[in-house]
Amino acid sequence: MSTKQSNPVRGILFMVVTGLCFVAVTVTVKLLHGRVPAAESAFLRYLFGLVFLIPAWRALRDLRMTGRQWRLSALRGAAQTLGVICWFFAMSRIPLAEVTAMNYLTPIYVTVLAVLVLGERLALRRMLAIVAALGGALLILRPGFRELDPGHFAMLGTSMMFAISYLIAKIITDELSPAVALALLSISVTLGLLPFALSVWVWPSWTDAAILFATAAFATGGHYAMVLAFANAPVTVTQPITFLQLVWSITIGALFFAEPVDPFVVAGGLVIIGSVLFITLREAMLKRRITPSGPDTKF
Repeated sequence: MSTKQSNPVRGILFMVVTGLCFVAVTVTVKLLHGRVPAAESAFLRYLFGLVFLIPAWRALRDLRMTGRQWRLSALRGAAQTLGVICWFFAMSRIPLAEVTAMNYLTPIYVTVLAVLVLGERLALRRMLAIVAALGGALLILRPGFRELDPGHFAMLGTSMMFAISYLIAKIITDELSPAVALALLSISVTLGLLPFALSVWVWPSWTDAAILFATAAFATGGHYAMVLAFANAPVTVTQPITFLQLVWSITIGALFFAEPVDPFVVAGGLVIIGSVLFITLREAMLKRRITPSGPDTKF
């Protein structure tokens, strides 16, 4: 993007909107208080989200994919399905701040997987940043010093599954448009979640259904705002704004869900954030984009 086209202020504002939308996603899911099982909640969120993809149906109808593209899309959908189930489960078990902080591990996993899968070179500084991020995760979890909840392990799985999904997206969007790739992901995850949802199905109330529709709307709005942010400003400008999500999650958790502020979670989250920021800035300097700018979660 040329300097003339760049509009950092607009980019920052759109990224603020992105963060608010993603925090709203976590809040709406938290409002369910576990009344709807995690797999069913995830399924309904994606099912409702298909409404927002109607403009892409014509492109999907005319789409002709190779066998390799089908396999990659199916693999991405499977990874995303497992990640989403784990994320919804974690949301019902652990505080907002811990979910948000641990979600920042996704870019770290992406960096490691890029070395293993794409043959990326792992320089010493990036290795140290990864080690620091893992130290931040240990600071949040503090194994041996407190009892860990299954939700913590679910979030570790969530970050890994989202990282796999992101890497496949990096490969497949070289061949398919981002809009089509997103539509295929939404459809595959909806289908993938269906059997899990049916196995634990309970009929949601109209209120819970409305909450999940709002979840889908906020998630779609967040991803759209993110695209607009990247179109208006470079990632080195917009990325630091994504870390405000941790601040908002801590504040909302304390004010509305009576979740105490855990200094270890804050410290660990800041360590992970610093590591992600360092890796991203290094990649930008080297004109290479592998690590997502922030958690880049597809809720």
